[in-house]
Amino acid sequence: MATRIFSLAEADQALPLVRRIAIDIRAEYRAWKQAMVDFELAIAGVQAGGPEPDHARALREEVERRAVRVQVLVEELGELGCELKDFEVGLVDFYALLDDRLVFLCWRLGEDRITHWHEVDAGFAGRQPIDTTLFPEIVP
Repeated sequence: MATRIFSLAEADQALPLVRRIAIDIRAEYRAWKQAMVDFELAIAGVQAGGPEPDHARALREEVERRAVRVQVLVEELGELGCELKDFEVGLVDFYALLDDRLVFLCWRLGEDRITHWHEVDAGFAGRQPIDTTLFPEIVP
């Protein structure tokens, strides 16, 4: 699949759907982590190679269902052209062009709009505020 390049306006327009998906991802991811803990506790006393107790099997199936659900949601973001960077924080990046080079417009849950960007190889630590000199399409 080709990389989708967003303008700032296009990325902001996508945020309502991206936000809903990111909220769902975070909730499912947290539920998956809890299901993993529950499953690990359920099998803690089971001998290697021994039969899996029924309650442990049910927990393993829940872990698997939740993992699939998280994957489907991550793929939904990918189909929109976004990249999920952090399950817990709800950190999502959008490819954009800045001076003819690829950068990321960076957004996370809790932010009303996209206000930061970073180099593709910089990650969240390299986040910088967006200003009109870099992205002239911004209306002050």
